[in-house]
Amino acid sequence: EVQLVESGGGLVQPGGSLRLSCAASGFAFGYYDMSWVRQAPGKGPEWVSTIVGGGRIAYADSVKDRFTNSRDNAKNTLYLQMNSLKPEDTAVYYCAKDLGGNSSWGQGTQVTVSS
Repeated sequence: EVQLVESGGGLVQPGGSLRLSCAASGFAFGYYDMSWVRQAPGKGPEWVSTIVGGGRIAYADSVKDRFTNSRDNAKNTLYLQMNSLKPEDTAVYYCAKDLGGNSSWGQGTQVTVSS
């Protein structure tokens, strides 16, 4: 059974940083594209970033140069380092396996950026 468990969310002031983690189990983690998707209150899901098995990474323009997506295949863990956070980054953040295929999502972790 595929399991994805996000952690690391919380309340942070504008300009602050957070590091999200996603612990994966139940599949060959290193072989799959892994993504972060977020959903702000009252809005639909927004793609944030995808890291492919070989290490190539893509980012949404809204987070480019502020967020860093990375993975540790030995630990079956995906990370999202978020710097220079803005109020508009407030959302529930989900990690997702294989967005373009047989996708699975975690339960999400709340990130709130507010003074």
